[in-house]
Amino acid sequence: MLALPQLAAQSRAPAVQRPAATQPAQSALIERGKYLAQAGDCIACHTVPGAKIFSGNRPMPTPFGTLFAPNITPDPETGIGRWTAEEFYQMMHTGRGRDGKLLYPAMPFASYTKVTRADCDAIFAYLRSVPPVRLVTREHDLRFPYNNRNLLIGWRTLYFQEGEYQPNRAKSAEWNRGAYLVEGLGHCAMCHTPINALGGSSQQEAFRGGLIPMQNWYAPSLTSNKEAGLGNWALKDIMDLLQVGVSNRGTVYGPMAEVTYNSLQHMTDDDIRAMAVYLKSLPSDEPPRPAPTNAPLRADANQMFSEGRRIYADKCASCHGAEGKGKLPHYPPLANNQSIIMTSAVNPVRMVLNGGYPPGTKKNPMPYGMPPFAHELSDGEIAAVVTYIRNAWGNRAGAVGTRDVNALRSATIE
Repeated sequence: MLALPQLAAQSRAPAVQRPAATQPAQSALIERGKYLAQAGDCIACHTVPGAKIFSGNRPMPTPFGTLFAPNITPDPETGIGRWTAEEFYQMMHTGRGRDGKLLYPAMPFASYTKVTRADCDAIFAYLRSVPPVRLVTREHDLRFPYNNRNLLIGWRTLYFQEGEYQPNRAKSAEWNRGAYLVEGLGHCAMCHTPINALGGSSQQEAFRGGLIPMQNWYAPSLTSNKEAGLGNWALKDIMDLLQVGVSNRGTVYGPMAEVTYNSLQHMTDDDIRAMAVYLKSLPSDEPPRPAPTNAPLRADANQMFSEGRRIYADKCASCHGAEGKGKLPHYPPLANNQSIIMTSAVNPVRMVLNGGYPPGTKKNPMPYGMPPFAHELSDGEIAAVVTYIRNAWGNRAGAVGTRDVNALRSATIE
């Protein structure tokens, strides 16, 4: 008789499955972590195209050599399988690895330090849920003296300020959410801020634009109305550019197209709107000015204008229109287009040379693209047509030189 209660107790014991009771909460945490990892665009660096997700070893060329992103799958030997949530947070927050080594700033810890502990824990839970991949991360290939991590102490002193994002109580909850995403997980300033010879950037120069090292694309200033300043953009146009990839004010190409594809298209409308609200509020270097339609052509531009007009009529007008007005939303306007008349002509030259497509997104799954003309047009002809579009229809910008085109033609295509 005594055996019966024992058997009953034994049969009841397995039924108390506490882990199962917390499974919905864990699933929700993992799903939230996936969303946040997408907001942080983790896949862009930690996944070789076509390889298993987060298995690392994607090369990241820099002016100092090549870095290789680590394996962040939960493999215990080659990934983060033995990490704790505390160790992961400390890495994100301080820019130090589990072994205490200083991380190279290609890992955007200067932005990720702003991420809250709760969000870090969610990202960690998601990373621990993906299939483990046993793959040893390659050693960085950096030139001397940049392979000496001790030099990072000086870099951190100059350019790294540790600390989670602190809300601005004078601003709305929506503005603060946008600031948190843009300055933290989104790490937008990494591309849109000038980088000096030491690979650093100052807070004073934040969002003022700069050439993306080794990729030969220019990330425009988000504070200058001569470039991509958003102060006079409608919120919907900013949201569409970020999330859809095309808007009535422009289209994303190059590295930004990858950001939209991997990250921004997956974010909620509310979060994209919050980012747009914050970006639109960035202080402008100068007030918006109308296009100088009556300004005379610069002398150097005038020499190339006629040839460029002929090439434009033959190759470009069918999509962008004889007057450069485009055909919205698929063919962006070139007249009074800030991305065309920036001081840097890198991006329009790259587009004429290499063509490209905006990303295929949930809200624009079949984007219209631009064909490459590198095989049809000489360096001189491309210089002429880009000079033309930078000075037609009221646009006014400097002429593009043949050498400028040749340098981009010869560069590695990214």
